[in-house]
Parts: sequence; structure tokens; C-alpha cells
Amino acid sequence: MRLRSVITAVLTLASIINAQTPAARDLGLIGGRFKPLTYDELTPEQKKMVGDLMPGQRGGLAGPFNVLLRSPEMGDLAQKLGAQLRLHSTLPGDLRELAIIITARYWNQQHVWYNHRRYAIEEEGVSERTVNAIASGKRPRSLRPDQEIVYKFCTEMLGAKQVSDATFRAAIDRFGERTVVELTALVGFYNLVSLILNLDQYPLPDGIKPELQPLHGH
Repeated sequence: MRLRSVITAVLTLASIINAQTPAARDLGLIGGRFKPLTYDELTPEQKKMVGDLMPGQRGGLAGPFNVLLRSPEMGDLAQKLGAQLRLHSTLPGDLRELAIIITARYWNQQHVWYNHRRYAIEEEGVSERTVNAIASGKRPRSLRPDQEIVYKFCTEMLGAKQVSDATFRAAIDRFGERTVVELTALVGFYNLVSLILNLDQYPLPDGIKPELQPLHGH
């Protein structure tokens, strides 16, 4: 009886694991130039990356992951960095989203802009007026002092490839060294995401038109 119970338990566990395998072996990955992968096509290294991604807080595998799976060891490290910066950073949510949309605007990255524009306004309270100004390449008006610091920091980092002493000192005095380093890493990470999605020519959802127009000099 005990052996039978053990066998039954093992079979039950196997069925649970199988049920947790992505439905219909379809991961819901999306691609442009890179063909969306299915679960059955994955190598063991790619399956490990998917396994690390699935229990996360992102709510899906959209975005750069179909491309990052082509280099799964790098991709797994990248997705963990992204999760840390987005979900566990010391940077407040509105400032995080402000930095992300500034970076998306710099690269004219439509998918990142589409997702984070909405999130910035609806979830983090960034004003629509501020977001629209960034979309048009203009300096937003009526930024709070901490938003003004982040705006200057990100636009200098991306535009001039440097941060001035005055902007650096203002950021350190307001946020501290750890948060400034995390802000810099956040901009760097979304440079990576934007480059990957632009390389892939990653599509917007059906029926959604691009919101960003190329800016002069970009």
C-alpha cells in the first residue's frame, strides 16, 4: 500500500508539472524578424530562462524575450537585471517610468513607449502633459523638483553622453548614490531593450498605430 501511495504521488506530481508547462506548448512569444519560439523548440538553456521568467511579476513573455532567448545565458541575466531595476529599485515609480519613456523616446522605440506611456500615466501618476511633451521632443513644464532632476539626468546622459557636474550633484543630493547608480543602470537597460526591439522590428499590438515620430537629428 505504501509503495502504491508513493507511485500515485509521483504520478500526480508529474501531471501537475506537465500541466504547468505552457498551454499548447505556446509561450505567447512575439517576434518581428526573429521567429517566435515555441516550448518544444527550446534548448535546455532556453527552458531554464523561460522557467526563471514564468513565475515573475511581468505577467507574460512579450517584449525582448523572444530575441534574448537566442542567447539564453545572457538573456537570463538580462531579464533578472531588468526585474531588479523595474520591480525592486529604490527609485520611486513615477521617476522610474519617466526615465524609461525618455529612453524610449530617444530610440524612437514604439513598443516600449506604448506600454510605459500608459503605465506612467495610469499607474504612476505622471501627467499626460509631461508625457506628450516628451513625445514631441520638448522639455516638459511644471515638473516637480525630483522629476526635473531625473529629466535633466536622463536627457544629458542620452544626448550629451555625459552628465554635468551640476546635474550629478543635484541627483546625488536628492537621491543618494545607490539610487543614482540604479537610475543610470535603468537607462542602460532600456537602451538594451530598445536596441533589441528595434533590431527585431518588434510589432505593436493589432490596431495600434505608432505614437512616436522621428525627431530631428535622430
